[in-house]
Amino acid sequence: MASRSVAGALLIFLTLSVNPLRAQEPAIAIRAGHVIDTVAGRVRGAQVIIVRAGLIADVGPDVPVPAGARILDLSAYTVLPGLMDAHTHLTIDQRNQDPLAELEHTAAERAFGSIPNARAVLLAGFTTVRDLGSYRALVDVALRDAINRGDVIGPRMYVAGAYVTIAGAANSPSEVRERVRMLAGQRVDVIKMFATGAVLTHNSNPAGREATPEELAAGADEARNFGLRLAVHAHGAEGIKAAIRAGAASIEHGTLMDDEGRALMRQHGTYLVPTLEIRDCVGQNYPAEFVNKAQQIMTAQLANFRKAVEAGVKIGFGTDIGVCRFGTNAREFTLMVENGMTPMQAIQAATTADADLLGVSSKLGSITRGKLADIIAVRGDPLQDVRLLEDVRFVMKEGRIYKED
Repeated sequence: MASRSVAGALLIFLTLSVNPLRAQEPAIAIRAGHVIDTVAGRVRGAQVIIVRAGLIADVGPDVPVPAGARILDLSAYTVLPGLMDAHTHLTIDQRNQDPLAELEHTAAERAFGSIPNARAVLLAGFTTVRDLGSYRALVDVALRDAINRGDVIGPRMYVAGAYVTIAGAANSPSEVRERVRMLAGQRVDVIKMFATGAVLTHNSNPAGREATPEELAAGADEARNFGLRLAVHAHGAEGIKAAIRAGAASIEHGTLMDDEGRALMRQHGTYLVPTLEIRDCVGQNYPAEFVNKAQQIMTAQLANFRKAVEAGVKIGFGTDIGVCRFGTNAREFTLMVENGMTPMQAIQAATTADADLLGVSSKLGSITRGKLADIIAVRGDPLQDVRLLEDVRFVMKEGRIYKED
């Protein structure tokens, strides 16, 4: 009991020193029917979760409820940490399925247009996202900051600001470094590079290599210089391997990955963020060029994802949401489970794995004393039916409730 008292006193001290205004708020006591322990990979029975000033102050089966605390009865629910999506595009305009249409809109239009997108993703239970680039540079930075100020409702965002690509942006290692330095100066959280062509880009070959190994290495090195990690878009096998060798933290899509690529990912500890859901969303409203490319390369994606799971590749959760409708992020879980992952592994991909990929494991990814109070709840057992995660009934981000059943 003494150690619990000391830990509690330390947590209160940290809370007061970090956020004195929120420290005055009454505590919240959540009575949870079941809690998914994403660290241990197991489900725990009835638990009491105490939330103070946006942090998890305590959690356990016999934790006392503080006097004056607001009590939330989630005894009929399964409670999880807030979900994370490591590949989103919250500033995309879904009314226009051709990226060239973005040129018809100002950055201000895209900023205002992204507000409902952010809200939909948060209310779907995704309290944290890594947003990997805007067609209008730095709109995602503005959205992140508006959410952090409380002006806009949305998930916690870690943003790339813009893409680092060939022609028109970076065409040599020195130009890559210049671009990364510019983005770092604009306060981005992650660097996004293209190692191969893309499906949703005109006159681009997704299987073909785009950046050279030297350019990728320059991007990874310059990102590290600023304390940032490198996420690399890569469909083709050679581009994937070049990005891994260069030091990418994650491979986005990994569509045509071969056995050598999977072995390299294991060796380097590189994450695969597979974005499986998009294969069903590049449909009739997209330009025919995009639909044809999607059909040509994405038939191999599910098979290669299964091989990555079997090979023990580290897998994060990411949807490329923006291609699919905002708020449908959780459909990715079903595809992951249908193609080799257990429901617990898929949930861990969206919690502990993504927290590790983003470098925020100390404060996110599990319902643990001292971490941020990002908490969601569903009715039923998502380990028996992972589709239940598509119907989140309760959402708390940093101790604030955004959705109640």
